[in-house]
Amino acid sequence: MSNRGTNAGPGSASRPEPSSEPSTEPSTEQRTEPRPEPRFAPDALDRRPVKPSKLGYNVGMLVVGIIFIAAIYGTGMDVSALVELPASIIQYGQLMAAGVFQIPDETVAGYWSQSFGAVFESVAIAWVGTMVGALFSLPLGFMAARNMSPLPVYVVVRFILSVIRAVPEIIFAIAIMLPLFGFGSGGGGALAGAMALGISSIGTLSKLISEAIEAVDDGPLESSRASGSNHLQLIRWAVLPQVMPEVIAIWLYRFEVNIRASAILGVLGAGGIGSLLSTVFGARDWDRIGIVLVVIIVVTMLVDQISAFIRHRVIHGAGVRSDGGEPQEDDDDGAPDPGPATGTSVQDDPAPKSTRAAAGL
Repeated sequence: MSNRGTNAGPGSASRPEPSSEPSTEPSTEQRTEPRPEPRFAPDALDRRPVKPSKLGYNVGMLVVGIIFIAAIYGTGMDVSALVELPASIIQYGQLMAAGVFQIPDETVAGYWSQSFGAVFESVAIAWVGTMVGALFSLPLGFMAARNMSPLPVYVVVRFILSVIRAVPEIIFAIAIMLPLFGFGSGGGGALAGAMALGISSIGTLSKLISEAIEAVDDGPLESSRASGSNHLQLIRWAVLPQVMPEVIAIWLYRFEVNIRASAILGVLGAGGIGSLLSTVFGARDWDRIGIVLVVIIVVTMLVDQISAFIRHRVIHGAGVRSDGGEPQEDDDDGAPDPGPATGTSVQDDPAPKSTRAAAGL
């Protein structure tokens, strides 16, 4: 019997017979592609980044903590008073609230009236000081701006303004103004406080205004110079329209600051609410102290809101409005006005709205 396989049909002779012997060639799963050789030798840039050390940060925080503790012990602060602070706040808060919410008889009404009068005196002192500062700060701001003044003038004015800002308004009041004009509420004391606030405002306002002037757009300045404008005309028509909204906002903010500063100067004898506060604190009259503090808070918040509204109106302007200040309403379900057609506008068309809509108008 022959071992040849039976011819199963056409093409069967060319079909190889399966072999029972194991194949020595590796399968597809067993084949491994050789790894490509790196083009460059690995260096320090190919290594994994190392987590930075926090030793410097930890040492710095430790030094800050040590200095803080040393400052506490060096000044002799009573740290134990911090533990008693919440109970003290509740106790004195109840004493002051009792004065605020008591029945307003004739005596209590006099306390409220006196407090409001003293607060309005402080507001008047702050307003006079702000006006003095605003009057001198605008020209000094131009003189302290590098793009508006020559170098010698710029250096001298900047130095003077730095000296003014280095001295607090309290020092101006104690060392100069109060000995010149006198002490107490009203009269000389109020004038001394106003002048101290005014001089201090000159240094701060002039610096802020000079920085605003240095940041103006150079386009209008170049156009003014090209048209033959002199220095004053350049300031009037190219610089002031750009900086005045910001300058007015700076003046108003300084007015708010001067209201708070006038209360502090009043404690030193410059008049206003500070003088009344000094009196009631010296007498430990907690009922009146509560009334005075409430009046200060209410008036200060009111002035802040008014100043914020004016600043926003000056910087951003009024809202867009049409005829008679009323917002413009869209007609025809929000469709834009097609404007005049054949000499007659849609709004002037006497035909009713439904007829115009059917006609495609």
